[in-house]
Amino acid sequence: MKLSQSSLSLIEATVKQAVNKYACGCEQTIVTDIHILANQNSGELSIFDDDEEELANNIIEEWMTYEGDDFYDNIERVLCTILNKVKNEGVLDQLTILKPYSFVLVDEEKETVAELLLMDDDTLLVNEELLKGLDEELDNFLKDLLAN
Repeated sequence: MKLSQSSLSLIEATVKQAVNKYACGCEQTIVTDIHILANQNSGELSIFDDDEEELANNIIEEWMTYEGDDFYDNIERVLCTILNKVKNEGVLDQLTILKPYSFVLVDEEKETVAELLLMDDDTLLVNEELLKGLDEELDNFLKDLLAN
């Protein structure tokens, strides 16, 4: 799925609108997950907290016209990219949410489809991109170790 720049900007703005609810500078909040619901049929993008209180909502019209069976796989990649961009901009550093907390993609039944981003000072989420070539590197390390 190739989304237009306007759709990507709308998704990013919706994410920022949601997280800005926690940028009040007030007392720290305990939130385990920030849930992102992407509905292919209605095009609705909803973001809500653990208590199912809606933080932001928008319609992404391009989602409604997507015919593929891999909707969640595509949306997962798009959302991961956008969340990492927002994180790298420092937007998430200003929030009054106690770490660790996660951004998760959920389906209409509110079941977790994918963990998109874990915000924790000490933990790194391992993803497929990070693991590329790890087997080969470990094999080479073991060979070098045994050769000496």
